[in-house]
Amino acid sequence: MVGAEPAALSSTCRHQRRGAGCRLTTDIRGAGVTNHGDWQLGIYLGGLAGVVPALPMSFPELESAAREAMTPELFSYVSGGAGDEHTQRYNVTAFERWGLMPRILRGAAQRDLSIELFGRRLDTPLVLAPVGVIGLCDPDGHGDLSTARASAAMGVPMIASTLMEDPLEDVAAALGDTPGWFQLYPPSDREVCESLVRRAEAAGYSALVVTLDTLTLGWRPRDLSIASFPQLKGLCLASYFTDPVFRSRLERPPEEDVEAATGQWALTFGNPGMTWEDLDWIRSLTELPLLVKGVLDPEDARRAIDHGVDGLYCSNHGGRQANGGLPAIDCLPDVLAAAGDVPVVYDSGVRSGAQVVKALALGATAVGVGRPYAYGLAVGGQAGVEHVLRCLLAETDLIMAVDGYGAVADLSPEAMRRLD
Repeated sequence: MVGAEPAALSSTCRHQRRGAGCRLTTDIRGAGVTNHGDWQLGIYLGGLAGVVPALPMSFPELESAAREAMTPELFSYVSGGAGDEHTQRYNVTAFERWGLMPRILRGAAQRDLSIELFGRRLDTPLVLAPVGVIGLCDPDGHGDLSTARASAAMGVPMIASTLMEDPLEDVAAALGDTPGWFQLYPPSDREVCESLVRRAEAAGYSALVVTLDTLTLGWRPRDLSIASFPQLKGLCLASYFTDPVFRSRLERPPEEDVEAATGQWALTFGNPGMTWEDLDWIRSLTELPLLVKGVLDPEDARRAIDHGVDGLYCSNHGGRQANGGLPAIDCLPDVLAAAGDVPVVYDSGVRSGAQVVKALALGATAVGVGRPYAYGLAVGGQAGVEHVLRCLLAETDLIMAVDGYGAVADLSPEAMRRLD
């Protein structure tokens, strides 16, 4: 395969000369290039013709561009966190206390970023984490569909939020052959909850992610200061408004009275009284692999496994819901120790390939990314999401190459060092 690279890169260079910018390689898998990191060579070759990337290459630049592209209300919602946002910031900076031990002469010319999860071989260890306003982040107003198409193009699974601008069935169809998972905010109305689960199954989602770290809204001063909560405007509620059971609760359909429908949603959405018995009931509804999201305590991890879950999702919702807690990455080792052979997905604070590598080395099966792709969507639509994924995969791949790790399976806790 090494011999095929010069031809692929030459083709890439010609493509750049036609002015394609940083969108030159829509899919390195189709260009004869075997490593994600080789994408950067095409960018450098493009520079010889005076072509530079059209989209930001770093997270700070991406966030700045997204601020310009989004409305102030939307940017506040996506970028903000709970309280004074200490936990949100700590999610990111806590990664700095972990370091990967470089190794030499380990023959890492070709890197294998694939993983095995729920009986499927996935090309990369990334997943697109659920973002409840992703539908609004694309200027065309259909960000859920754009994200699903990017997921299909890149082979990176999407976790589709309950809160979408397009019905869950339409989003599933846009995923093509790429696996999609459905993220469930368990509503207090059990019949509505069951209907959403049944629809997700019928639509072809391959796993169910039950979010347990947002059973009620957290305290978010950024949003409160501008009195902005998108869902109370009837936004991102398509999966509810198209649900037959939810519609049966309304005197008039949402098309005729969106305010009343939104009010009914507000009464249904929160479920702070949820217990383990409720999780058992959700488990009984489906044969799909079931993950619980928001697991940070090892005792909760063990108990969730005892209650029949198939996977754990270590996350503190990116610091969006509860301030003053622990950075999620520091909770990951104990969750993994409790999980045994049960797969653990991680998100919270992931902004770069370096953080992806660290989470994988600590033992995460897969790593979710949220805000970066939301910003990419705002700046560049579907192409922006794909660009963000390429950046993350290229950096992940190149760190593994430089540090001597030829496969995700070679990354292990033994390779990690605490820096404090």
